[in-house]
Amino acid sequence: MNNLKNVLIVKMSSIGDVIHAMPVSWAIKETYPKAKITWVVEKAALSLVKANPCVDRVILFKKEEFRASVGSFIRNTVALRRELRAEHYDLSLDLQGLIKSAFIVKLANADVKLGTADMRELSDKVSRRVTGKNAGGHIVERYLDVAREIGCAVKKVRFPLELNAREQKIAAQIAEKAGARLSSPYAILVAGSSWPSKCWSAKSFAEYSDWLYNQKIIPILAGAGAAEEQKAAEIESMTEIPPVNLVGKLSLAQLGFIMKKAALVVGSDTGPVHLGAGMGAKTIMLMGPTKPYRTGTYNQSGNIMVADRPCRECMKKVCPKGLDCLGAIKVADVAEKTRALLNI
Repeated sequence: MNNLKNVLIVKMSSIGDVIHAMPVSWAIKETYPKAKITWVVEKAALSLVKANPCVDRVILFKKEEFRASVGSFIRNTVALRRELRAEHYDLSLDLQGLIKSAFIVKLANADVKLGTADMRELSDKVSRRVTGKNAGGHIVERYLDVAREIGCAVKKVRFPLELNAREQKIAAQIAEKAGARLSSPYAILVAGSSWPSKCWSAKSFAEYSDWLYNQKIIPILAGAGAAEEQKAAEIESMTEIPPVNLVGKLSLAQLGFIMKKAALVVGSDTGPVHLGAGMGAKTIMLMGPTKPYRTGTYNQSGNIMVADRPCRECMKKVCPKGLDCLGAIKVADVAEKTRALLNI
């Protein structure tokens, strides 16, 4: 495509998927620097998209308000249509591939409508499915195949995220107030996940946290939500020296800034861990029910640790066998991987 002026990206959730899609915005600006990019996103990942310097306009999709009632759905549809149609789009990219994203694409009515190889829920009836050479590969490359379809060279794969000086200062102050010395080596531990089967136990994190302290590396717990706060409290109660607890205290964009300076990020296949890898931090990802070739840490496949179970990659949110899936990954093994990565 030539002379792109306005591009709409629809990628609303989950946090990890929004992070995986961010290189598409970089690829578009790399090839079409004058193109204006509008991104539709849900609240959970809003701070990330707002901190993306490649995105010129952000539209918040208020999912809860659409679901509230028939009247609310109609009112919000009219408002969203008006907001979308404030621009005329040459192109829309449905990187979500679900009925809700197809609904937004239909409202926007771009001249050309493209989607990914993984489109579901009849979304391919609204946007043309793009099945590129990476259709069976990593999700980042699947998204980038859509960018390649419109002529993007994809010379570099970058996860664009910039925090202004004020936000950087706030993030550092929050971390230091919680007890983190950001001038000293520290590791970010992401203990939670939306899938119970993805989680390493609180006991394992506690043992690993104590081990990090013994290596003179400050462990910092990060994440968001009530479940993560509860797990952080469990970890703190099991440690000899409680780790610094930043769960629920930082926006995702602020967390990305803190992660960029971290010696290490450790956690499962979940959004904040992908954020750490995207920021360039050395990242150990613990995996069991999900597929490393698809959603493992991008460009850090050597740092993925997979549970040694015959039923791994089952793609089940809750183990039907009642197993502690990631329990097969021992603290000693993660410590050994950490030694190798950090040369300690």
